[in-house]
Amino acid sequence: MDSRPFPRERELSEDEGGNRTGGLENSEIEKQLELARKGDPGAVGVLLEGHRDRLRRLVVLRLDRRLRGRVDENDVLQDAFLEAIDRIYEYLRRPTMPFYLWIRFITCQQLQKLCREHLGAQRRDVRRETPLAQPAYTEATSEVLAAQLLGKLTTPSQALMRSERQAWLREALESMEMLDREVIALRHFEQLGPSETAQVLGIKRPAASKRYIRAIKRLKEILTSVADTSEFLWP
Repeated sequence: MDSRPFPRERELSEDEGGNRTGGLENSEIEKQLELARKGDPGAVGVLLEGHRDRLRRLVVLRLDRRLRGRVDENDVLQDAFLEAIDRIYEYLRRPTMPFYLWIRFITCQQLQKLCREHLGAQRRDVRRETPLAQPAYTEATSEVLAAQLLGKLTTPSQALMRSERQAWLREALESMEMLDREVIALRHFEQLGPSETAQVLGIKRPAASKRYIRAIKRLKEILTSVADTSEFLWP
């Protein structure tokens, strides 16, 4: 292993506070990274398992709908974790992003790989099974966002209207700019912090914040036409 000191997790992340939403505390991430630098084989496992729930949300949100039922989310995570283990010392030598964003990046690569494998040579077979096929994006699609939103907003008494509402909401979400849909997906479904969101989008944090405010305003306008948003847990 390279004997040079490794940059620390706190040197890479702009977000303050001791917790990462739905994941390990920053102090615990730093502790486990330091153990990994010293050769502790169990530290990498602690880091990966500590982020499993966040990564599962990512997979559920971004797995192409044509692959649902064919690909298990736990298999996606397993492949991503194996890849991360193979590349962990590369990360420790040159960490260009916080650890969670690194393992998130690897997981997204696995989703892209699945799209190429299943929607390339097997494209016709998958489309026969799923007539309403969507492009093979790893971005959060309007269809998935609509389903997630109605999962929170629809009460049992509204169950019969769910299909119509979802179709309408999907169409409404399509009217939003892709980057606005994406910032909502990152902040509220993947539960990334402001700085993490900016890094993923490749824009400055102030620009990401402005996008977020605008997107939420637009989305609330859409949701008030679909259902009561009083129980929706957004500011």
